[in-house]
Amino acid sequence: MERSSKYLLIAIATFIFGYLFLRFSYFTSGKDPFAQEIVLIVLGTLVTIAITAALLNKQSEVEIEKEQRVKIFDLRAKLYFELIEFVENILVKNTIDETDLLKLEFLTHKISIIASENVLHSYSGLIETIKETSLDSQISALESDELSTKLANLCGKIRYDLILKENKLSNVQKIINNNIAKLTDIHNEQKDQISR
Repeated sequence: MERSSKYLLIAIATFIFGYLFLRFSYFTSGKDPFAQEIVLIVLGTLVTIAITAALLNKQSEVEIEKEQRVKIFDLRAKLYFELIEFVENILVKNTIDETDLLKLEFLTHKISIIASENVLHSYSGLIETIKETSLDSQISALESDELSTKLANLCGKIRYDLILKENKLSNVQKIINNNIAKLTDIHNEQKDQISR
């Protein structure tokens, strides 16, 4: 932005100096209409060039910012899905081993670079639950439910982080939590039927 401001100031100074020079030339040309018309054509051309240059410069800045936002969005989405797949894998295995903890550590570093503050707070809760769960290496049904709940909470924050157009984060979070609770109830009912 500073660079474009400098260019803008230089362009404005050049335009003012050029205008004053051409105005002086216009009045000194006297009664020769052909010379006055040439001066006016040059002045109009300079104005057109200055406006076009300013518009192209602004358009380039906007395009660069857009490309950066797209790259950041892609990186965030990739890391968030990698995290969800990680939690899915440990829940399917019903165990957490040293390799999982090492992978989680590096995943945490990656997420710390790109995630918003709300996602990081919610992610801390998930990490705490994983830490408590990893003490005995086995994931019980209760721990699995707790991990799913923490992940659901995190998914609400991730959704808001990726789609900034939504203002009602709390409603989305409630819906996600209700969906996870329903799935947990189904899972528990199936376990009860198997144990009978």
